[in-house]
Amino acid sequence: MAVITDIKTFAAIGAGVIGSGWVARALAHGLDVVAWDPAPGAEKQLRDNVANAWPALERVGLAPGASQARLRFVKTIEECVAQADFIQESAPEREELKLALHDQISRAAKPNAIIASSTSGLLPTDFYARALHPERCIVGHPFNPVYLLPLVEVLGGERTAASTVDAAMQIYRTLGMRPLHVRKEVPGFIADRLLEALWREALHLVDEGVATTGEIDDAIRFGAGIRWSFMGTFLTYTLAGGDAGMRHFMQQFGPALELPWTKLVAPKLTDKLIDRVVDGTAEQVGPRSIKQLERYRDECITNVLSVIAETKARHGLRADE
Repeated sequence: MAVITDIKTFAAIGAGVIGSGWVARALAHGLDVVAWDPAPGAEKQLRDNVANAWPALERVGLAPGASQARLRFVKTIEECVAQADFIQESAPEREELKLALHDQISRAAKPNAIIASSTSGLLPTDFYARALHPERCIVGHPFNPVYLLPLVEVLGGERTAASTVDAAMQIYRTLGMRPLHVRKEVPGFIADRLLEALWREALHLVDEGVATTGEIDDAIRFGAGIRWSFMGTFLTYTLAGGDAGMRHFMQQFGPALELPWTKLVAPKLTDKLIDRVVDGTAEQVGPRSIKQLERYRDECITNVLSVIAETKARHGLRADE
């Protein structure tokens, strides 16, 4: 059975931070969006989140016909997915919840509509076990803010058709994203496993009194973080090897891997460590609201993305390189 690839209506199951990010991205690309979330006040929160994201999306550039008015909030899962061409679930990370949701979603959806989950680490073979037509079910794991960051990790389960993965990646491209095919079902996928390693090391540094949360963030944002916005770890280290490249880098710095620099076993989350993290980040936030910080972050990201795109064009590089 061929899945739908030319989508007109996007369904969002769950309207929290991730779900509302998907809604904003879909609306900005000129789609009709139908959303459902059982939480009290979910519709107002969703519309507030989309409105808060819209100035950044306007700076990036809206598709013809893009409008916040094309969002419809409904009362049931069945009404949400019935006419949808593409369905994105962004419910909490609980396998039993996702099992039940996808059982319900898949029986109410059109048989050829792709069903995707925003899970950040659960495996699709497990939570799509009771889904109808599991060959059209995938993971599409985004990154916050979903409406701006282009990366989406795409993977299928044991019963997912390869053609569905290909179709989903093409759909995500039409939404302005950079899909990354995760070749195997592994917990945490790719990006979150890398982020988790960094997070654990950061907690050790705070726990041992080596640095505050603000100092650790400075170590990232004034150093590697700037490089990471346009050049990944492997290419960065290749350049660190000079004209001889990565082989020289590995010969020169490879022995450091034997040194006890890192502690990848997670530290115990004691009350003391939690207090240090909470106090440190509260100091970083200061008097600003989360919404203010989101707008600040969004403007920074859009400016970085714009500058990178302009620089790539000057150097004859494609936007996706």
